[in-house]
Amino acid sequence: MGLLDHYKQFEELSDEEVSARLREEADERRRTALARVDDLDLSRTTWPDYPPSGVVNAITFVARAGLHRYTEGSTELRAELALAHDVEPERIAVNNGASQLLASAAQALMEPGDELVTPWPSYPLYPIMARRVRGSFVPVHGFDVDALLAAVTDRTRLLMLCNPNDPTGELLPVAELRRLLEGLPERVVVLLDEALRDRVDAEERDAALALCEDHPRLIVFRSFSKAWGLAGLRCGFAIGGPGAEPLLDELGPPLGIGELAQAGVLEALRHGGKTVDRRTRRISVERRRLLEGLRELPLEVTPTQANIVWIAARSMDGAELAARLGRQRVVVRAGGPPRRRATRARGDPGQARDRPPSA
Repeated sequence: MGLLDHYKQFEELSDEEVSARLREEADERRRTALARVDDLDLSRTTWPDYPPSGVVNAITFVARAGLHRYTEGSTELRAELALAHDVEPERIAVNNGASQLLASAAQALMEPGDELVTPWPSYPLYPIMARRVRGSFVPVHGFDVDALLAAVTDRTRLLMLCNPNDPTGELLPVAELRRLLEGLPERVVVLLDEALRDRVDAEERDAALALCEDHPRLIVFRSFSKAWGLAGLRCGFAIGGPGAEPLLDELGPPLGIGELAQAGVLEALRHGGKTVDRRTRRISVERRRLLEGLRELPLEVTPTQANIVWIAARSMDGAELAARLGRQRVVVRAGGPPRRRATRARGDPGQARDRPPSA
């Protein structure tokens, strides 16, 4: 129907009839739109919304004014981070994402044959980091201090702890983290991956950072990819205690990260704190609601302090559980069963059969 034909159909109708026809057409369009349901993608840990306009504007300004120049290091960004966390700039390293910083730390600290211990399941790049430096990866079943301490040997060099844990969402409280630090041998360095820390509401956001003052073997890693919603900028930072400056100096690129990333992150740091706080409150409310609903179902649900929920069903493996959810237009990641005890293995850990796989 052309535009002229569209209007001709109303020529013989009264005003009331025209209005009724238009309302009917509008109702039909609404019904059609409501019948079309997009997949609900729950497989990502990043924030789904577009970045704030202020961040985009800051990046655009720098792109127009300075892409023809080399960057001049990350001095300004380190200073802003130092101000935000009340530490000296020399105790901060900046790089292209927290994962890059973690990999650089593993390369700087581990030698062939050294062990990297971590709870498992956890962030999937940890085994790769150990393998790239010809070290051994030691997965430990359970998000538990005693199990981690029992897995440490005279070959252990690093303990990587994702807290809250990805993918289970479990949180090791600061008191337990302190007990872990006090129980480790002098040789072991703890790399605390807090990429999901902004999702926590059970304790203060910087509770673990305070431990750096008394534990120089603790390095804390954070990211702007998750709650800040800036994954595409690839920016993360690490904070250490007094005495960690030489190591931190090795972790960042000599010329700093890209100028576009720095511009966006600086804008977020200076004006985006309230946005992150609002997102944290929203996650907290929705997390409680979701956990209450899941606990009414025949599932095992792991307590979580992240925007991740680890669930298991006795009657099916993780792949089948994910597939059934997929048929309901809910997209999740399938998980495998964690191991029951520490196992020393070079490369990626295998899977056990004594616990239900999860999604």
